[in-house]
Amino acid sequence: MEAVLEKTFLQGGEFLIKESSAREVFIPEEFTEEQKMMAAATQDFIDMEIIPNADRIEAMEEGVMSGMMNKAGELGLLGVNVPKEYGGLGMSFNTGMLIADIMASAGSFSTAFGAHTGIGTLPILYYGTEKQKQKYLPKLATGEWKACYCLTEPDAGSDANSGKTKATLSDDGKHYIINGQKMWISNAGFADLLIVFAKIDDDKKLSAFIAERTRDGITMNDEEKKLGIKGSSTRQVFFNDLKVPVENLLSERENGFKIAVNVLNAGRIKLGAGCINGCKDVASKCTAYANDRKQFGAPISSFGAIKQKLANMAAKTYALESASYRAGQNIEDLIAKLEEEGLDESKAKLKGVEQYAIECAIIKVHGSEVLDYCVDQGVQVYGGMGFSEEAPMARAYRDARITRIYEGTNEINRMLMIGMMMKKAMKGELELLEPAMAVGKELTSVPSFDLPDLTTPLAKEKEVIKNIKKAVLMAAGKATEKFGPKLEHEQEVLMNLADMLIEVYVAESTVLRTEKLMDIYVEAEAKLYIDMARLYLYEAVTKIKNAGDEAVACFAEGDELRIMLMGMKRFTKMDLFNTKELRHAIADVMIQKNKFPYSLYN
Repeated sequence: MEAVLEKTFLQGGEFLIKESSAREVFIPEEFTEEQKMMAAATQDFIDMEIIPNADRIEAMEEGVMSGMMNKAGELGLLGVNVPKEYGGLGMSFNTGMLIADIMASAGSFSTAFGAHTGIGTLPILYYGTEKQKQKYLPKLATGEWKACYCLTEPDAGSDANSGKTKATLSDDGKHYIINGQKMWISNAGFADLLIVFAKIDDDKKLSAFIAERTRDGITMNDEEKKLGIKGSSTRQVFFNDLKVPVENLLSERENGFKIAVNVLNAGRIKLGAGCINGCKDVASKCTAYANDRKQFGAPISSFGAIKQKLANMAAKTYALESASYRAGQNIEDLIAKLEEEGLDESKAKLKGVEQYAIECAIIKVHGSEVLDYCVDQGVQVYGGMGFSEEAPMARAYRDARITRIYEGTNEINRMLMIGMMMKKAMKGELELLEPAMAVGKELTSVPSFDLPDLTTPLAKEKEVIKNIKKAVLMAAGKATEKFGPKLEHEQEVLMNLADMLIEVYVAESTVLRTEKLMDIYVEAEAKLYIDMARLYLYEAVTKIKNAGDEAVACFAEGDELRIMLMGMKRFTKMDLFNTKELRHAIADVMIQKNKFPYSLYN
């Protein structure tokens, strides 16, 4: 614990205005032997149970998914983050992310698993009374009971608080009577416990309830016919005079929306991490296929166009992994610090996730879009076979698409992350004004000719990181000045700013991880990681420049626009290098290994 307390804690969003050192960030190469064993056990479960039964799961064969959940519970996988006193393993937040990461290659099962262990279990873990925890968490941790989360309604998706489901107190004061409709409810077909959100009487905000499937008043539509994750249960749920005991009110009256938001924060970062192994799996399958498939007398893996795709998959996945576990450990370290200071475990976990809500949104958006990139390119690498259900890419392509929608659409998350950043600034929790003003002064001043020391490894890349942070501060600062409170309605500008923010965080995380790895590996071993970091940074800077130019053109004109475009060019300057050579070097490692270029757990 002492080592944890010696760390410098950056608040959520502070990465934009403060510099982090490599020694302060966690990298997945630092996972303990116990964590690696958990990862290996999870992969074994997927290999032995999920993959052989994939077709049965996809066909929604009666009892198969529920049976798989039971087996996961027997292995302890459903209770990784549930405290030991409630029947779980009591492991760290980052370990829970690691299990979600490995589950990424489990297709439809990963959705059922995530819905149960995340949004199904966490509301009780974080907000439940001691009696509620003792009653329900042991059953959820072992898989005896499965959980689902009933928030979305036909007219209340992203605007969750506009839901119409109602709860009224019974005449005898012993029950809440719930009436209403929910839709897109994962695990609904076999869930024993439902977390239900409803408004009591004429309340303006939601309340949350724990409902048991055994009670009358719950009916469901048939299973939804979906584009992907076909094996996961998704149904509409109807509540008709459902009686919920008053002691099953979760937390306080009208605290439901807060519960939903905070639980979704945890769900978002785990969803992002829950894309990593899917990306690796696709990259490995594509590499093996490209080595085996011959055209014009040679394996297609020898062609530059294929090498480009393989290398991009690897670099993007490496970057996603770097950012995910950096953020996950930040949450875990803050939880440990708060517990050391005497805060209750559940409240510490809540505050830990809430503090890094911006980073949670970043990981969700970035992870889902990297996965989408990989599966799309995977179909292309397979060519005609990629479009066939006989090959693995068709299912992967369909299953991946939902990740950009659930846990809040990526558009909503982009706007949320900028909104949260601005709210923190207005509350005085994040000092953005002074750094933004400093960038403004630098923009109109004579450039300094004092060159930084760029002789140390990755020094040039770290200097680029400093400058792209200035690009974000310049654009965001001027947008805030121009629009004021109305900025929240400028959705296109917000999404451009969010794209810039995402790339800053992910690129910095990747460079810091690589710098730390250079102290672990000899130069030849570190080359792969340096190549991936440089390739990712190059593409990140290009995205930041394009998004920045588009953003400032929305609110500046004339001389002001010219000055800001010059500033954007100045702050996104990066030496050109041979990206083809980098991609070939990365792809050649993959081709030689016949899979994703590195392995952490086996």
